[in-house]
Amino acid sequence: MSAAPVAAAPPSRTSPAPVPRAAGAPTATDPALVRRAVKAAALGNAMEWFDFGVYSYIAVTLGKVFFPSGNPTAQLLSTFGAFAAAFLVRPLGGMVFGPLGDRVGRQKVLAVTMIMMAAGTFAIGLIPSYATIGVWAPVLLLAARLVQGFSTGGEYAGASTFIAEYAPDKRRGFLGSWLEFGTLAGYIGGAGLVTLMTALLSDGDLMSWGWRIPFLIAGPMGIVGLYLRMRLEETPAFAAEVAKAETARPKVPLREMVTGQWRALLLCVGLVLVFNVTDYMLLSYMPSYLTSELEYDETHGLLVVLGVMALMMVVQPFAGALTDRVGRRPVIAAGCAGFLLLSVPALLLIREGSLLAVALGMGALGMLLVCFTASMPSALPALFPTRVRYGSLSIGFNVSVSLFGGTTPLVVTALIGATGDMMMPAYYMMAAALVGGVAVWFMTESAGRPLPGSAPAPERH
Repeated sequence: MSAAPVAAAPPSRTSPAPVPRAAGAPTATDPALVRRAVKAAALGNAMEWFDFGVYSYIAVTLGKVFFPSGNPTAQLLSTFGAFAAAFLVRPLGGMVFGPLGDRVGRQKVLAVTMIMMAAGTFAIGLIPSYATIGVWAPVLLLAARLVQGFSTGGEYAGASTFIAEYAPDKRRGFLGSWLEFGTLAGYIGGAGLVTLMTALLSDGDLMSWGWRIPFLIAGPMGIVGLYLRMRLEETPAFAAEVAKAETARPKVPLREMVTGQWRALLLCVGLVLVFNVTDYMLLSYMPSYLTSELEYDETHGLLVVLGVMALMMVVQPFAGALTDRVGRRPVIAAGCAGFLLLSVPALLLIREGSLLAVALGMGALGMLLVCFTASMPSALPALFPTRVRYGSLSIGFNVSVSLFGGTTPLVVTALIGATGDMMMPAYYMMAAALVGGVAVWFMTESAGRPLPGSAPAPERH
């Protein structure tokens, strides 16, 4: 990550570890440990979205390297097919890593997902081209993408759980918001690096070796992230659960994580739906919409999106702090209401076509999206009790992302093709906002309160 919420504490082998307390006894966490936990969790999210930004914006080159068809459209579709395959295995990764995190600990599982994410991305940079090894090139690309997707299934839920369980009750929104700060930083870093390489390298150099550089960067990033995560102790909430069990934590059946938490899971799916539909619409689909549907200049479209994301990064921690003061529900509700009322006007501005109008329309959608990016990392873990938090959140989050978030570009493109209505992106965001509004109506406010099943966590000064 290019920034951190607070200055890093110097390494200390004498930092006090969280001490398990009796159920209901307040547990104050060392602020230095909280800072390290936030940075270690956010870096993993940054790495995931660094890869996302790189893969999205270098897709044309990857199609030529890994797929033999002389048809550029077929090559691009094949490349994005390998990209989409990662979404298919995310729920499987969630069903494996989530329950494992509730049994053996959050820190151990997050270390494993970091290794797998870094290895999958680094491996793509080492795969020979189709011209060198033939059909094995796309097969290896697909295998690397599946490793990435499987590990990602345990990453977001684990990282948000880790920060939420370390954070003091009154600052959970602010500290959790840095997780999505990592998302934005990673995406800007990946997309910006590809843009820079495209400008500096010739087409031949980009095809022969330049495309590998962004993927190989994942190696050092993964080592740094693993180092940060391995230095952390378990969260106070999980340590208290282990102390209550007195022996090894009993395995919680997968069925209990689903049927035993069905109401919270439905709320989770609804909240993640509005969060990810609007997220993927703005950050993934809109650049293509500007270029393919509105015939907008590709470079300018990318720069507008990157500018909106940079603005979101600036606002993100302030919005997270706001959720601690006024609550998660009002902020999420404001985002849902904003998308319901402003999606059509914002898209009309974007369709007007001038740089100012596009920037204003995209900026408005970006500010509404901040209502979700600042709230969800603290709101979602608070839906579930400690003993099943990682597992249930992993299942609900990844099912919703795979069914609704990751399919947003494909579904909206198909709807425009079927209806000819260029306003379809706005209608789709409005429908997602209605679902999110229903979820907000039924969710319980969690700001300033202990996590379910956990002791109060006051701030230690």
